[in-house]
Amino acid sequence: MMHAVFGWECAVCAAKVDLLEPMPWRCPNSSPTDRHHVLQMLQTGDASVVSPGPMESTNPFARFDHRLAWAARAAARGMTSAARAALVAELDEAVRAVDGVGFVTTPFERSSELSDRLGFSSDGGVWVKDETGGVGGSQKARHLFGILLHLRSLELLGELDERPPLAIASCGNAALAAATLAKAADWPIDVYVPTWMSDGFGRRLDALGATIHRCERRDDDPPGDPAMFRFREAVDAGAVPFTVQGPENALCLDGGRTIGWELAEQIVAPTGPGELAAVYVQVGGGAFASCLGAGLVESGRRPMLMAVQAAGCAPLDRAWRMAATPTSDWSEVMAPWPDPTSLADGILDDETYDWIGVLDAIRATGGDTVVASESNIERAHEVALDAGFDASPTGTAGLAGLLEHRASADPWLGGPNTRVAVVMSGVTR
Repeated sequence: MMHAVFGWECAVCAAKVDLLEPMPWRCPNSSPTDRHHVLQMLQTGDASVVSPGPMESTNPFARFDHRLAWAARAAARGMTSAARAALVAELDEAVRAVDGVGFVTTPFERSSELSDRLGFSSDGGVWVKDETGGVGGSQKARHLFGILLHLRSLELLGELDERPPLAIASCGNAALAAATLAKAADWPIDVYVPTWMSDGFGRRLDALGATIHRCERRDDDPPGDPAMFRFREAVDAGAVPFTVQGPENALCLDGGRTIGWELAEQIVAPTGPGELAAVYVQVGGGAFASCLGAGLVESGRRPMLMAVQAAGCAPLDRAWRMAATPTSDWSEVMAPWPDPTSLADGILDDETYDWIGVLDAIRATGGDTVVASESNIERAHEVALDAGFDASPTGTAGLAGLLEHRASADPWLGGPNTRVAVVMSGVTR
């Protein structure tokens, strides 16, 4: 089977990394004093023309094996398609044993409740891509499962003799997903969290066998998240960056694309809308929106990507207004946001780490950034719960962006027949 990915290239400095590199986490020019680099996949001109996987597969990592970087690398090292499929199935079964669910095609359906509430006609409306029933209750595990598959393939190919600990800086859905996958694979994991993490959330991580490190700010820490600083120190000491930030581990941008490819197929399925004007998605660190947008564009579907942030933390919107080119002036346009605050606490990353990928997708689709008021963040959560979605305020932030636009005079929203999509991702904790 032909694979789409054939290597890596830094979007900032154009440094290349060979596909066979066993640990292609970061650009080789990334350093403690210059982390403004991110590897992106080098692919065939149109990934959609590459032979697809079996249509009957509901597991996206089996369905899209031909497009995934970890699989391309494993295949180049001699791992057969049957062996890769067996590995996906083995790990998926282990995840199900821990979480009760595995990796499946998640629902994409028109919500009559949301469509009626927002004034759409029967010909238009709001379609919802619902990730709340996925592994860990969000899309985060998609980003991380590709890294885990890559690590296990290294073991099976005899290229990894000892298991270094996994490391992540998070106290939200990403940490839960990471700890879930680590437990499923029986792999040690260190989770670096802020001091204000709740004891209840800590108990959930404890139950999954994670080692928790509460990170106080040190006198010599620069501006930014102290949990991220401690995480980076662990990686420098040999831990695997098991994270959803592309500059820290480019492989998180591999499996995350499955949601975009999947959505592209669902749009034109018999029960789908046929076409969409826009897709609204929440943005914190940015990997989610970057991967969703990339997956859609690679599949030839280009609804406008609307990247939604809260008014209390909108570094991506600032970068979008300032950046002349996708890679310009990283340190200037993506400075840490002072005092992030919002009910949608899962998107309060003071930096949008994967801003380059998000802006690439916005440009490719004619989309935009959306800054949702706190009142719309709160209203979106209430409306989503009323419509039957068990999502957190973070998970409904995409809907907050749609509410923001519906209250505006944007001409593209000029009629009730418009068809749009939102992603619900992140269960109520």
